[in-house]
Formats: sequence, C-alpha cells, structure tokens
Amino acid sequence: MNVAISIWIRYIRILGMSTSDNIIHDAYMSIPACGEGLFKDNGSRFISFAYPVESEAEVKDIVSSLKKEYHDARHYCYAYRLGYKGDKFRANDDGEPSSSAGRPILGQIDSRGLSDVLVVVVRYFGGIKLGIPGLIRAYKTASAEALDNAGVVEKVAGKWFRLSFGYAQMNAVMEVIKNMGLAQRRQDFGNACSLEARVRLSIENDFIMRLSKIEGCTVEAT
Repeated sequence: MNVAISIWIRYIRILGMSTSDNIIHDAYMSIPACGEGLFKDNGSRFISFAYPVESEAEVKDIVSSLKKEYHDARHYCYAYRLGYKGDKFRANDDGEPSSSAGRPILGQIDSRGLSDVLVVVVRYFGGIKLGIPGLIRAYKTASAEALDNAGVVEKVAGKWFRLSFGYAQMNAVMEVIKNMGLAQRRQDFGNACSLEARVRLSIENDFIMRLSKIEGCTVEAT
C-alpha cells in the first residue's frame, strides 16, 4: 500500500466517515442538452440559450462564440451555476441596468434547483425602453423557455482515479470495479496494468478501503 493511501485511510477512520452525519450527497440536477427560447416585447428580441457546462472556461468560450455569431446584437447577458454543491456562480448584466438581466436569469436556474448550467440571453434592442420591470420580465421569460426546452437530468459528482497493478492483482481489481459498478477508461494491459475508474463521491472512501486490501495495487487521483 502506498503512503498517501495509508494516510488517507487513517484519516477516514479518525473522522468516522461511516456515520450518518457524514453522508455525502453527490447527486444533483442539471440539463442533458442545449435548449433555446425567444421572447419579444416592443420590438426588442431576447434570444435565449441554455447549455450544460462544467467549467468557467466552457462558459467563456460559449459566450465568446455567441458574440461572434450575433455580432450585431446590443447585449449578451448571462448567468451560470457550477458544481455539485452549486457554489460557483455568476450573473452578468452586460450593460443592462444593475440586476435587471443577470439576476433574473440566475433566478430561473436556481428556481429549478439546477447546477452545471449556463444561460445566455442575446438582446436585439427594438428602439423602445422597457424599464427595469420590463427587462426583468423579458430576461426571466426568455431564460425559462430555454431551460424548459433543455429538459432535466440527474448528475452524480465523482472523481477519476488511476489504478496501477500487476497481472497477479488483475482479477481482484476488476472484481472491485465490477461490484461497485464503476466506469472505466484508458486501460493499459501492457508490461504493467493500469486503468482509470470514475468513482462517485459518496462511495469514494469505500473504494479506497477495498483497493487498500489488494497488495501491489496503487491508487492515484487524476
């Protein structure tokens, strides 16, 4: 057993991670695909897009792409929430009055209890000012339509681990993977054996404990 895993196991035992007070809730709701919507008011058009995303880098790329595609629009307002805890978020008004665009968009994401979601609303100005109440209604309605069209899916938060082992340990390792129903990738059964397995957060400690009992198997988070 390598030193890092040994320390991790002792830490888990000290904290008593098997108690009900420490149950990890790793399932959350998101969207399975992109969705679009459209709202019109006094000549202004609000074209909305909902995207499943997992990083701020994805958000940046999508917003940049929409600005290029709809280069003649007036505003590109957006909001996102990320992670299974939903603790990464942002609301951007992009020049609209404060909290009249980004906050209503984020409000629609939050009212559905979603995360790993980005909603962008592209506005073409129609020449008539809508006022703050009108803007809030427009961005809220457009966002709701895009999210409704995207649908809902349950996601499970997890981590990828790299397993390294010899041929003598292969059966034991594969039995753990099969019994725990883990997804695999990057298998290499050349001179030495290795693969990566995705483990949901709620069973991570159990996974580590099981593999620690297999002599000659090392585990490393990727």
